[in-house]
Amino acid sequence: MSVSAARERLAEAVELYGRAAAVMISPSRYEELMTALEDVEDIAAFDDAMAEEGPNVPWEQVKADLGWQ
Repeated sequence: MSVSAARERLAEAVELYGRAAAVMISPSRYEELMTALEDVEDIAAFDDAMAEEGPNVPWEQVKADLGWQ
């Protein structure tokens, strides 16, 4: 659907088969949501890593390896 057609028929542009098919938000809010999603994905990856079996590296060693001490 072209932008001009969407302007004329906005309700149809965001609805498909009687269900919401799109949402409209500001670009800044979209960026905020994408950043939050990335943060959640990072937390999930961390949780997965923590749940892995195998040898663990002590936190003090990690900090030393990273030069944080």
